Amino acid sequence: MWLYQLQIVLLQVKFQRDLFYQKQKMFFQDSIIRGDRSIPLYSRVVDAGSPMAIVIPTRGSNFSMKLRDGDVSWHNFLERVQSYKNVEFVAVERPIEAFSNILFSSGTTGEPKAIPWTLATPLKAAADGWCHMDIRKGDVVAWPTNLGWMMGPWLVYASLLNGASLALYNGAPLGSGFAKFVQDAKVTMLGVIPSIVRAWRTKNCTTGFDWSTIRCFGSTGEASSVDEYLWLMGRAKYKPVIEYCGGTEIGGGFITGSLLQPQCLSAFSTPSLGSTLFILDSNGIPMPPNVSGFGELALHPLMFGASSTLLNANHYNVYFKGMPSWNGKVLRRHGDVFERTSRGYFRAHGRADDTMNLGGIKVSSVEIERVCNSVDDKILETAAIGVTPAGGGPERLVIVVVFKDGHGSTTDLQKLKVSLNSALQKNLNPLFKVSDVVSFASLPRTASNKVMRRVLRQQLTKTGQKGKL
Repeated sequence: MWLYQLQIVLLQVKFQRDLFYQKQKMFFQDSIIRGDRSIPLYSRVVDAGSPMAIVIPTRGSNFSMKLRDGDVSWHNFLERVQSYKNVEFVAVERPIEAFSNILFSSGTTGEPKAIPWTLATPLKAAADGWCHMDIRKGDVVAWPTNLGWMMGPWLVYASLLNGASLALYNGAPLGSGFAKFVQDAKVTMLGVIPSIVRAWRTKNCTTGFDWSTIRCFGSTGEASSVDEYLWLMGRAKYKPVIEYCGGTEIGGGFITGSLLQPQCLSAFSTPSLGSTLFILDSNGIPMPPNVSGFGELALHPLMFGASSTLLNANHYNVYFKGMPSWNGKVLRRHGDVFERTSRGYFRAHGRADDTMNLGGIKVSSVEIERVCNSVDDKILETAAIGVTPAGGGPERLVIVVVFKDGHGSTTDLQKLKVSLNSALQKNLNPLFKVSDVVSFASLPRTASNKVMRRVLRQQLTKTGQKGKL
């Protein structure tokens, strides 16, 4: 899949003057293979009424499906562009504000936003990779991801601009096949998300493989567990794990680790190159830098490569409206809660708003609840809560359910959990998973009738719900 995607990027650049590109079109696979599951894609594209599609067959597919009128198979597309082999194209100078790619994110507000990366953003990604993960010429970098998540284009930019090679694995990175691939490719920097590490440890699928070429690990997407990451380091002679936290609108990280500093497992040691962080106190006032504290994190507005516009929302309203100032500059909103310890390390404590992080994907509670509310006619309303396990690590999705007319006492919550999982995976994201379902008589609300999900999160933690996760 990765090789296809990189070919697509190159062809889009090379043939942009073709008459074939004078109308809007999109590239799609017919389906996505993840482990032993096949997730249909093209059929959903058709249902959504997309523009013209160039359809790429999944590896091993004979591509027998019927296409819409006007759509083109990947094979036919390649035939059309053969005539341009001998055409000479001239590079065109573009301003730094020109778009390099566009991504969608639900972070910060929970509402999907179209975020353009400019020509400066690749340099931000490359700088982070060079400065904090020591990616250099001749390295081999692997990081299981995709081009729809910011780490996909980040990986392309951070590797290639630093003279490193990309190690691209076609398939789910959850078993011994990927562990062997890391060994055979002689990977020097391996990126992970905590959910993948947990799967490796549970299956013990890295046993017998030599990961000694790894100089360091990178980790992003979720909060990590100390025990799991100590195990991970042991796979490569206890090489360090560089924690990395950022956002699609940042084009990389705002807080990370460094090979030049002593590291602390599951913690960050420094703002990323060019970033300045502030923790807001309980009154929303920025604490002085380098002072220990706990609260919502804000960013200095001057960040090279960060977004300055949105295609479907007001950039100022999303990131700056209502934020405090520091030295005459309005700080930038991000939405994560951070702690700065007395030893100078930073720890992430989840979201300050109603957005949660599931498997490295930021999604709003409202999006999940919209699906859950329609699963069973006994349900009056639901609340989707991200709860951190007792030992730390990635958030687990808990659905709080309020039933109509006291139906809760007669409802099998385990069966309901299966139904909720099925609905979320079909209608929202095939990777989302409900960890638990609990029944409440009512949901706590503000005077203006807004659900207080923070209160629910605190209640679930205090009552030992996290122990069940």
